[in-house]
Amino acid sequence: MAPSLSEPFSDSSVLIDFVINQGNGVKGLSEMGLKALPKQYIQPLEERMCMTNVQAQESIPIIDMSNPNDLEVEKSICEAASKWGFFQIVNHDVPVEVLENVKDATYKFFGLAAEVKNKYSKEHSLSNNVRFGTSFTPQAEKALEWKDYLSLFYVSEEEAFALWPSVCREQVLDYMRKSEVVIKQLLKVLMKGLNVNEIDETKESLLMGSMRTNLNYYPKCPNPELTVGVGRHSDVSTLTILLQDEIGGLFVRGNDGDNWIHVPPIKGSLVINVGDALQIMSNGKYKSVEHRVVANGSNNRISVPIFVNPRPSDMIGPLPELIENGEKPIYKQVLYSDYVKHFFRKAHDGKKTVAFAEL
Repeated sequence: MAPSLSEPFSDSSVLIDFVINQGNGVKGLSEMGLKALPKQYIQPLEERMCMTNVQAQESIPIIDMSNPNDLEVEKSICEAASKWGFFQIVNHDVPVEVLENVKDATYKFFGLAAEVKNKYSKEHSLSNNVRFGTSFTPQAEKALEWKDYLSLFYVSEEEAFALWPSVCREQVLDYMRKSEVVIKQLLKVLMKGLNVNEIDETKESLLMGSMRTNLNYYPKCPNPELTVGVGRHSDVSTLTILLQDEIGGLFVRGNDGDNWIHVPPIKGSLVINVGDALQIMSNGKYKSVEHRVVANGSNNRISVPIFVNPRPSDMIGPLPELIENGEKPIYKQVLYSDYVKHFFRKAHDGKKTVAFAEL
């Protein structure tokens, strides 16, 4: 039952009930044709995107992966990870139709009725590994974010077939399988850049022992300048592989610290970014950089990130090879699941999470 339109959500409990408990999400709000943004989504001034702080002439590197073993390509990847923390790859090994299929499946999932999507909410999902939700951590946030998501933590094909929504299950599995080739290529190059030339099973498991794919939906928003799609944060992953649609809206913190750089959609490309786990394991050589998503007043937007992570039970810290070579560690060893819990316990707050692991 949708609230009346005059001043529909002056009462926060009515909004929480409609958006979260009934499973309507911000998509449900968007489709009501609200003329004004509900106050619960109005971000403090310092968290809103100020377009005067956007560096229009800057761009993150775009790397052609048609010959991933080329020394120049390897150098470009390591430089991008060290200097920018973000880069786009083109001519990679993930077929375009796999990317198109997972985008279509994302629209199909979010097109389901609220009561169907709500079966996957925190309250109703049969597993913590499958989660439909909205915003980031609503219970910890002073202002909510304008985003709905489905988060799928991969355990096995059997579990995926038993628990993942049938409307997007095969497309996401295919996207993850096909991306694995590219993930391994990138990690091999990035390890080589640290003089770690052998990725044995233990090391591979530490770098990419678990994976999570999110389907993100950012519906059209009234007063988009007052809110955010996603607030400032860095990822807790080793690497994140992001498929974005043609709408745009992802911004990355520039090297000077004050400005933001738009990541323009390039058809068929994937956006790669270093996560906190790799920053810690590389002892700070590779940078996990703050990024954010703006809300959009005229278009719905989707994105599909794969978060490539250590396993929850792994201890992460500077790789032993770096310390053996005489580097002074700037991070301590931390249990990865503790690090992730720390991230999800609070609202998005830029780069503050990594301080949890600093010596």
